[in-house]
Amino acid sequence: MDQPISKATTVETDDWIRHGTPAFRATNLALFAAGLSTFGLLYCVQPLMPEFSRHYGIDAATSALSLSVTTGVLAIAMLFAGGLSDSWGRKPVMVVSLLASAVLVLLSACTTGWHQLLLLRTLLGLSLSGLPAVAMTYLSEEMHADSIGLGMGLYISGSAVGGMGGRLVSGVLAEWFGWRIGIAAVGVIGLAAGLVFWRALPASRHFEARPWAAKALFGRFAAMFRDPGLPWLFAEGFLLLGAFVTVYNYLGYRLLAPPYRLSQAVVGLIFSVYLVGTFSSAWMGHLAGKLGRRKVLWTAFALMLVGTALTLADALWLVILGIVAVTFGFFGGHSIVSSWVGRRAGASKAQASSMYLFSYYMGSSIAGASGGLFYAAHGWTGVAAFVGGLVLVGLLIAWRLYRLAPLAGVVTPATPMSKGAMP
Repeated sequence: MDQPISKATTVETDDWIRHGTPAFRATNLALFAAGLSTFGLLYCVQPLMPEFSRHYGIDAATSALSLSVTTGVLAIAMLFAGGLSDSWGRKPVMVVSLLASAVLVLLSACTTGWHQLLLLRTLLGLSLSGLPAVAMTYLSEEMHADSIGLGMGLYISGSAVGGMGGRLVSGVLAEWFGWRIGIAAVGVIGLAAGLVFWRALPASRHFEARPWAAKALFGRFAAMFRDPGLPWLFAEGFLLLGAFVTVYNYLGYRLLAPPYRLSQAVVGLIFSVYLVGTFSSAWMGHLAGKLGRRKVLWTAFALMLVGTALTLADALWLVILGIVAVTFGFFGGHSIVSSWVGRRAGASKAQASSMYLFSYYMGSSIAGASGGLFYAAHGWTGVAAFVGGLVLVGLLIAWRLYRLAPLAGVVTPATPMSKGAMP
């Protein structure tokens, strides 16, 4: 259980988690497992959307609700998850979140109707909310300034493996044993990863408990929108995940249809390109820590824009290359923006993380569902045009953030923040 400590203790002791230490390795093992579990449980339905359409007799946009309802509820619930962790502690909230979510996914494999599946996926959004925003807050509180970029990147690497693994396991197993077995297997993996997280994560050392106070909580939320940078970073989160999820939601429909006619198992294997995210998130996060986030962020959106254009090609290898580029740019951009939010937020890290992830998952919910309308009207060309528009707006905002003045006087207690870690 997290124990509050005094501010004086925080300043006087050098107990920040730094790379190269046993605490850093334990933290990254735990958060890698958390990312693997969370995003495997969340996205395991994505390659199954064509199968849901066939099994339940629904169109692509309706099938996409299996993910959109989860991310929509997740986005709203995360606005309150940070405040809850302020009172209950970071680690307890995250442990309950992971274990409850794994159980819900196991139950969803036993459903008999479409609406039952949607209900459990809705509850999953509620239970998952206790992990992503709180994990960002934990890292911002416990990591040393020169390690937070790498730490955040490694956490997102676990998210990439989880997102890939959930899609890969469910997609491949669905080909041979049916979609229920695919979902159940992901649930078992998520449960095991949740137990690893519980055992490995060090208790908070810089956590200071705050009583639940609605007025103060809303005051901290309002203060964030007076910052010249945070609202734009929230918008970038919306655009990043909105574009990325839309591509992957409808990729399966395109590749299962002529002229490719790939099998469900092969489409599931294509999700292994997520592995590039395990590299790009850590690499671009570390690069941004050295060169400055303002100088690196725009390259992530530019790469996503090029990748989206490549998916319009007829040759399958060019389509896959485009997916790789979109994936690389997305994970790199998310690593940069999420760590930037934590650095700019000051004392309101939990609320800033919650607001960023609210925007992030609303992008998945709104854009992911809207992409189905473009697919129905214009096929993949419509999806690519829609995604290209989202990414182009993100690129323009990145150029605006390039001119954003760094915060003055932001330091980690007892240790000045290095120039490379300036927000």
